[in-house]
Amino acid sequence: MDTSERAIEHLYRERYVGFRNALATVTGSYDTARDAVQEGFARALAPRRQFRGDAPIGAWVWRIALRAALETRGQAELPLDETVDPQLVEPERNPALATALATLSPRRRLVVFLHYYADFSYADIAAACDVSEGTVAATLAQARAALAAALQTEGATR
Repeated sequence: MDTSERAIEHLYRERYVGFRNALATVTGSYDTARDAVQEGFARALAPRRQFRGDAPIGAWVWRIALRAALETRGQAELPLDETVDPQLVEPERNPALATALATLSPRRRLVVFLHYYADFSYADIAAACDVSEGTVAATLAQARAALAAALQTEGATR
């Protein structure tokens, strides 16, 4: 087993649940997300020698798994920015949060889901979204402020 293969296996063991949770917001169900995570990791193992190491391995595998998830919706050919619009899988469990999240742009929502659902670091998010860590920090700060305002308004109207 080479170094890349061990790193991918370790990533799978440590971050499977986060990947599944984040991809469920893209696919709409935990079952299809589970399949997409497994397919993504299998694909990552096949061309692992293509991993150049210039980004975190988690971000590299994320992009592969995300493509697998988008294929389940027939959208893998479009640019990621145009296809990824994460939503809560079970909005009825927290309707106020679902409504507040819906006010965010898809890009902000993706960064929120990667950080809070997939437990990605700023570096991982930056590499996965092809932006700087500063952009990730600013996006999360803006998203938190928007969510706080939306949730405060929601609570005030009840």
